[in-house]
Amino acid sequence: MKRFLIFISLHLFLFLLVFVHQAQASDEEWTIDRFRGLSYARVSGEVTHGDSLNFFISTEDNCEKVYNNFTFYTYEKPGDIKQLIDKDIPIKMNGVDLTANVISVSPFLMGYRVSFSLGKFPTKEYIYFLKEFYDEFQKYEIEIVDGIDFKVAKYFDIPVNNWKLDKLVPSILEANKICKDINNLDS
Repeated sequence: MKRFLIFISLHLFLFLLVFVHQAQASDEEWTIDRFRGLSYARVSGEVTHGDSLNFFISTEDNCEKVYNNFTFYTYEKPGDIKQLIDKDIPIKMNGVDLTANVISVSPFLMGYRVSFSLGKFPTKEYIYFLKEFYDEFQKYEIEIVDGIDFKVAKYFDIPVNNWKLDKLVPSILEANKICKDINNLDS
């Protein structure tokens, strides 16, 4: 019984430690780095912290295009979740109807991480467009919604997340500079 109480107490302590850290880490934190021939800027979600909004810039495109994707974690485990790969799934971005292409479904923790692509765009034009879009709505929210032959509740327990983009432009410009540095080193 004593071991059980110690076990529960330790788990409760770790939970509270993580909870307090998450509460303090609510500031918009961007990760900006490089991997081989690309650089990236990433920010974590506010609803599910593990969901990320990603901007990849590749030397293959001469650092002039940005590939925008995002991830959603789901605890749901339908047997056919992998059939979502290469499908266009309906989403709403700040209430605007769009689709996002599922690029991968990977086991993660006790569920799955699903990666979605929004596409590839000219870097500077896209980033300034997103900044204006974010400034107009004062949010950047993606909600996965029901569609023809697609029921969101079957695949996603939390179908909505939002990201803070106040530091979008400087973060992407820094990632773009890193890409150009990689390009110069490879020349």
